[in-house]
Amino acid sequence: MEDIGMELSGAVAVVTGSNRGLGRELATQLVARGAKVYGAARRPETVDLPGVVPLKLDVTDPESVLEAARVASDATLLINNAGVSTHTALVSGDWDNIQLELDTHLVGPLRLVRAFAPVIEANGGGGVLNVGSVLSWVHHLEAYAAYSTAKAAAWAMTNAVRAELAPRGIAVSSLHVGYMDTDMADYVEPDQKTDPAGVAKQALDGVAAGADEILADDFTRETRSSIFQ
Repeated sequence: MEDIGMELSGAVAVVTGSNRGLGRELATQLVARGAKVYGAARRPETVDLPGVVPLKLDVTDPESVLEAARVASDATLLINNAGVSTHTALVSGDWDNIQLELDTHLVGPLRLVRAFAPVIEANGGGGVLNVGSVLSWVHHLEAYAAYSTAKAAAWAMTNAVRAELAPRGIAVSSLHVGYMDTDMADYVEPDQKTDPAGVAKQALDGVAAGADEILADDFTRETRSSIFQ
């Protein structure tokens, strides 16, 4: 299937979790590329980026998702970036944490895709970017068991909706990366982390090109290659 790219200048993007980390970089760079940006967050007052329209959204709340799609009715690009890492094991870990991981990384993004697909299609087509992880493919680390399970399922979901949405003029990309220099990885040594600004640039270049998968660091590329020859 031929890649479906999109022009980011003039695009209208909804970026979840845009008040910090990678989401903040994605929103900032989209504005610089000429896009209108809705910066979605549970607390919209924390979205303080010039040129970004704050949008109230809790990805774990179905009604909040529907309201966001109603407000951002001119959207042509959805970026599912909001994330959480509870460091929870699957068998012995707290169930509420496991549920939160699944709701944040799988169920919420799928609800957002379902809510925004008709919006994007009605606006002439566009794209979806789901932010994954190298842990989409690495599942043996107990401290990341809930996270990696949710991200693996989200990767499968992304591949499935890509096939479903392509005929409707909506390209679906997934971004995969290891540790980034954000609050979520503040316990990781600096030399093991990637600059989120560089990751955001690769992600947006990939969306513009219609890439199915964007692998943003050497570790992720090597891991992907070693598992899927």
